[in-house]
Amino acid sequence: MNDQDLVLVISNAPDLLLAKRIAHVVVEEGLAACVNLGAPMLSIYTWQGVVEGAEEVPMTFKTTAGRLDALMQAIARMHPYEVPEIVAIPVVASAAPYRDWVRAQTTPREDAAAG
Repeated sequence: MNDQDLVLVISNAPDLLLAKRIAHVVVEEGLAACVNLGAPMLSIYTWQGVVEGAEEVPMTFKTTAGRLDALMQAIARMHPYEVPEIVAIPVVASAAPYRDWVRAQTTPREDAAAG
């Protein structure tokens, strides 16, 4: 995978407020071109030997392979879970204009003060 390849990252948040915060920060920092926040859903999972259920807000991030590590670190840094779900899925095809837009939005920007 090269740095310009598109990647989808999926995660979730315990509530809409945190999901919005994470989405805003990573888009503002150019780590993701876009984040979709889904309707709250029920997740069933085993944690520390106990089957549990919790309402969570699904998040889908659109980024490039070159920004993937920084995006995953940012999500983990802002996430309250001890073991947050952060899964990357390579994009095998996309519309060229969309692909170009994602790449443009996630290209590291020069510091304005340095210019």
